Amino acid sequence: MIFILYNYNMSQKITTNDSLTDPKQNCILAALPTTDYNRLLPDLKLVELPLGWTMSESGDHVNFVHFPTSGIVSLVYSLEDGSTSATALVGNEGIVGISIFMGGESLPTSTEVQSVGHAYRLSRKVMKQEFSLGGKLQHLALLYTQGLLAQTSQVAVCNQHHNLDQQICRWLLMTLDRLNDNEVVITQARIGQLLGIRRESVTQVLGQLESDKLIVRARGRITVLKRRELEKRVCECYAVVKDEYERLLPINRKSK
Repeated sequence: MIFILYNYNMSQKITTNDSLTDPKQNCILAALPTTDYNRLLPDLKLVELPLGWTMSESGDHVNFVHFPTSGIVSLVYSLEDGSTSATALVGNEGIVGISIFMGGESLPTSTEVQSVGHAYRLSRKVMKQEFSLGGKLQHLALLYTQGLLAQTSQVAVCNQHHNLDQQICRWLLMTLDRLNDNEVVITQARIGQLLGIRRESVTQVLGQLESDKLIVRARGRITVLKRRELEKRVCECYAVVKDEYERLLPINRKSK
């Protein structure tokens, strides 16, 4: 099937045959009843998620919700001194733009594309209309929001109480879950920005993981060789967040 792809950065249409552009690659959309899904389908517009794209800044009035089918979006908090820290990751399990249906109109975090992919956007007007019906989309959106809050809270606890080795292992595993892959395309400097730690600290931890033969690094690329060993090394925060999503949203997802 051929889709029309809207690239916000390039202001042009791109055609793609990417199998990851099926709307039902997003778990929320896939869980909708057929009637609800078919009602939404004409209003869903496929867009590209280019690396580094800031979908919305802190405090912006958000005009669209996005349902990622691939790639990862980070919710990033920025301080006045320019330092940043990612508070949550969103992949094909969820929704970007929850402020539209939660009533706040904006969020204190910016939304930035961490890993390239695609998403389906839905206008504020249509999402609010659908949410007001009180149907399955409303139910799933609220459950997902609870999961997102759990992730944000657990990440805050993790950053405060666990060492950098555990934090980076958690971040790697959460990222791999949303990519359904064993490889992450990202620089060590960017990891430091997302986790709010020094690049040198990231290099040190990744170097130890590589020495232990859990990962291998290339320029701007990290490949996980032994995921089970990484899971043994991570703190409990990874399992807490994963279990909460699975409890709230028992949706079949591709096995890793």
